[in-house]
Amino acid sequence: MALNLYAVPFSQPARAVTWLLLYKRLPFKYIPINPGSPKENGTRNPKFMEKNPGGTIPCIEETDTGFALGEAHAIMCYLSNKHGWNDVYPTDPQQRAKIDWYLHFHHRNVREASTLVVSKVRPDMQPSEEKIQLSRTLFTMSLHTIENYCLGPKCDNSPFLLGFKEPTLADFAAYVEIGQLQPGFTNVYNLNQFPNINKWLATMKNVKEHDVVHSVLADMGDLSKESPPMEVLINATKSCVKSIRERAAEMAGNSKL
Repeated sequence: MALNLYAVPFSQPARAVTWLLLYKRLPFKYIPINPGSPKENGTRNPKFMEKNPGGTIPCIEETDTGFALGEAHAIMCYLSNKHGWNDVYPTDPQQRAKIDWYLHFHHRNVREASTLVVSKVRPDMQPSEEKIQLSRTLFTMSLHTIENYCLGPKCDNSPFLLGFKEPTLADFAAYVEIGQLQPGFTNVYNLNQFPNINKWLATMKNVKEHDVVHSVLADMGDLSKESPPMEVLINATKSCVKSIRERAAEMAGNSKL
């Protein structure tokens, strides 16, 4: 199976899918695409929307069958089902239901973290102050839920979300949102009041391929004081794309051995 992944490194959902693919060492072709653009290389172009009617990233395409799928969580579940990745998406109905719960909870909760970042990175897409405050409130409430019910004593102090001993789809999905806010990355939200989450973040940094996928954030740097020049964002994106493609090419070469 030849797999195309349409994505950009700065997209949080795209990072989750990219990380999963690298973590599970499934060869793929990384194809950068311009979110929201109707041009030939854009997600609102009619040709792309035939693959993903939502006109969003990430999107995968199996070139041998023509099957295409959008939405990060749908993609991660599909790939896990297809390839039998039971470590990240268990077959036990109750264990899987826990992960499905998080993947549904994520939207309009943890996902709101991205509004706090976009407002710093893309002044041309500046949300209203009301929208930023609403996102901050919803995100903070979701952090309290994770801190108190998805980590710590209620989950047997397991290193990963929901009581699991190894990372699951829930961890990949959650980290790309929460992790981007840390010092060393964008640094736009103070996480000090969440000790369980901070311990989990430290654990997730050691998960295979973390640094490759998140190099775009490291290169872009601290956004707490001012927005980065567009040149910095462009260079960070190009460098991350290059690193991802190199890792994917390495995996493809090894898979032929």
